[in-house]
Amino acid sequence: MTTFPQSFVWGAATSAYQIEGSPLADGAGPSNWHRFSHQAGRIEGGDTGDIACDHYRRWREDVDIMSQLGLDAYRLSLSWSRILPEGTGRINERGLDFYRRLIDALLERNIQPFVTLFHWDYPAALDDRGGWPNPDSASWFADYASVVARALGDRVRYWTTMNEPWVVVDAGYLHGVHAPGVRDVRVAPWVSFRLLRAHGEAVRALRSEGATQVGLVVNLEPKDPASESPEDLAAVRRSNAYMNQQYLDPVVFGHYPEGMPEVFGDAWPRFVEADLSGVSERLDFLGINYYQRSVVRHDENALPPQAAPVHSTEKEYSDLGWEVCPAGLTRTLRWVKERYGEIPLYVTENGMALPEPATLTGNALDDPRRVSYLRSHTGAVRDAIAAGVDVRGYFVWSLLDNFEWSCGRSKRFGIVHVDRDTQRRVLKSSAHFYRDVIRSRGKGI
Repeated sequence: MTTFPQSFVWGAATSAYQIEGSPLADGAGPSNWHRFSHQAGRIEGGDTGDIACDHYRRWREDVDIMSQLGLDAYRLSLSWSRILPEGTGRINERGLDFYRRLIDALLERNIQPFVTLFHWDYPAALDDRGGWPNPDSASWFADYASVVARALGDRVRYWTTMNEPWVVVDAGYLHGVHAPGVRDVRVAPWVSFRLLRAHGEAVRALRSEGATQVGLVVNLEPKDPASESPEDLAAVRRSNAYMNQQYLDPVVFGHYPEGMPEVFGDAWPRFVEADLSGVSERLDFLGINYYQRSVVRHDENALPPQAAPVHSTEKEYSDLGWEVCPAGLTRTLRWVKERYGEIPLYVTENGMALPEPATLTGNALDDPRRVSYLRSHTGAVRDAIAAGVDVRGYFVWSLLDNFEWSCGRSKRFGIVHVDRDTQRRVLKSSAHFYRDVIRSRGKGI
């Protein structure tokens, strides 16, 4: 293959709390991330999402940039608490109007919206009622799905229920570094279970409102052992079950992977198969977020899955310490096909955190390492397609330098630079490269 199929979708991705700013504007309710980021010591540099990229006010400029890049699609998320300030019940039409205007502008430029219902920002009002551990949380999510499908279903074809449930649990309920900041090994598996139930109920809710393309987005990465010792090989098996199989096995097969009780030990609840009824709704597509390959070793002092990453001086790593391994993306896509069958796939996030470019070349900030990263990883997608994997699109993470969760504004993934003081947007050389990739449909990668 020298080019991608003509139908291949080239896009960029963001999420609501990371770029919108104005989190309480026009009747919106606070989210758990708004609350969390205002707690002292939670976010690097004391940053919050109060301004972020000011996309709530500058969305027209950002849509113009998308059009300039030639994007086929834009993956965005909705702020649940902007639409339902109390999480359920009363609808804030002004919040919905923001998304109506944004999506209309995308469609006017022939940019297809891919909409995610839940990308980590959760109504604070629902956290006050117990949050995801509450048995009612799945029905709350389904009600929200119905509201937005009725409001936006005439504009949106592609729906994703949630983004990276593994991160929600691991960072938010096991390690406590993301909202809501819980660190409890016994709560974490229950949140995982509630998220799976919520996904299933939301799929049914969306389809009952006429949605025909409904998917899930998970983050996956190959796991390799630091050595061939039995302990390290066992750590890899646990890591695979914990990260790569914990959500897909229930959704596709209707049951948890065999290794989950070993991952959590006596903290693993005694689920019965009936508990997962309704989780394995058919997926119209699956989104894969890929950032790295992990080499792990056994670490009995670590939280589940008792594994720790190992770095090598011979490898390249991003600003977040993630190994740059384009072959791992091909490997991941092929693994998904082999294990889960012929599900249409999209690479819904792929990108590299790098220090701020310092060199202005013409009208672009020069970021050659990101250009190299995008070239090698889009090439890895091409290799997966050539191997027979049904990959239908690629979304770079991220369109804009944004609020990067617990790292605040210190880590930059954007192909478009955003000055944190003036909000001025400047395309980086990676944006120009990506524009050329789109124009040529991937020729010459």
